[in-house]
Amino acid sequence: MTPISAQLSRYLFLEHTNAPDDPACRHVDLLLEDGESCRTWRLRSVPLPNGPSLKATPLPRHRLIWLERTSAAVSGGRGWGRRIVGGTFQGVLPDNPKALIRVELRGTAALRFPDPLILELADGECRLHSSADQRPAPSP
Repeated sequence: MTPISAQLSRYLFLEHTNAPDDPACRHVDLLLEDGESCRTWRLRSVPLPNGPSLKATPLPRHRLIWLERTSAAVSGGRGWGRRIVGGTFQGVLPDNPKALIRVELRGTAALRFPDPLILELADGECRLHSSADQRPAPSP
């Protein structure tokens, strides 16, 4: 398993509606704080704990201000963003954008999910699983 470090940063699941490039007109952005911006992925929904993996499409980095907003218009007339749930995560984001990301999320109890949860992003897929689920991480 990939070890999880003591570093704490913030995360957010953000509902994004009316994005002009989204045929479904609704998706979820996953933001992970990384220095002066957030690494971001588009998901069709918030993954269910211990459920199936969801396609995770990398997006351009988002501004840190999104970690503090509850809802706001997206710049450039690109729809509306609304906070679903956010909190802190523990772990290190690798420099290589294609490397496995494995971090521990705290703050998911607001969705009536177990807290904490392990978030894994690898090979264009995102999944959540309970920290009690000790399955090994996928091989790089």
